[in-house]
Amino acid sequence: MDRVELALSEPPVVANVGIGVHGTRGPTDVFRLPDLWQLHLYGYAATLTVHGAAHPIRPGHVSLVPPDVEVRFDYLGRSTHVFAHFRLPGLSDRRTVPLMQDAGAETPLLSGLMRAAVIAPPARASAELWTVLWRVATLTLPSQNGPHPAVSAAIAHIESNLAGPLTVPAIARAAGLSHNHLTRLFRAETGATIVAYIRQRRMERARHLLRASTQSIASIAAEVGIPDLQAFNKTCRRDLGASPTALRES
Repeated sequence: MDRVELALSEPPVVANVGIGVHGTRGPTDVFRLPDLWQLHLYGYAATLTVHGAAHPIRPGHVSLVPPDVEVRFDYLGRSTHVFAHFRLPGLSDRRTVPLMQDAGAETPLLSGLMRAAVIAPPARASAELWTVLWRVATLTLPSQNGPHPAVSAAIAHIESNLAGPLTVPAIARAAGLSHNHLTRLFRAETGATIVAYIRQRRMERARHLLRASTQSIASIAAEVGIPDLQAFNKTCRRDLGASPTALRES
């Protein structure tokens, strides 16, 4: 078995999600989950064997194993991963994905979503895991079907942190690339520099909030990461062609 089929039309029913620590009492684990899927995001090197086929594990790899399938893990020592055990009640939106694949630049995002699910209430955990499953199901799609995974991870980090300070080195760390590599790749994929993209997205959000909400201008400025009102006014005039007050009145 080297590929599995997921039905993603409905959110998963989460039985357990957490941080697993293995390899402390012995180098091997053999088990199966009769009624549950198992998802692992790895932070170590080891081997997973399913139906006699060995799948090398490396940091950043992610595996999906269907219910009632026996797995064997051979560890090299203490081994820590994030895991989820769940049911898939859906019947459609089927995706065939590799049993084991490298999450690459998506690793930080997947890890963040799964770790959020660990401490979340059941409904939120289900939502976080559903997002993880959709992203895992599209890891191997050709790049022409969407942005490079590293660019997607960078954009996701930007969108999640528009209200706070954003630096290119921090975004590059979130995307799993060097500063220079991400800068070149981002420009090639989007046609804009990272700094220009951040400014564009901040101003798009500011224009929307100024026109569609009753939030104070100071609150909107803080929400888009420009809490200094003088700087916010100047940026609106330069990028949107009018002051915040004029934009609101229009």
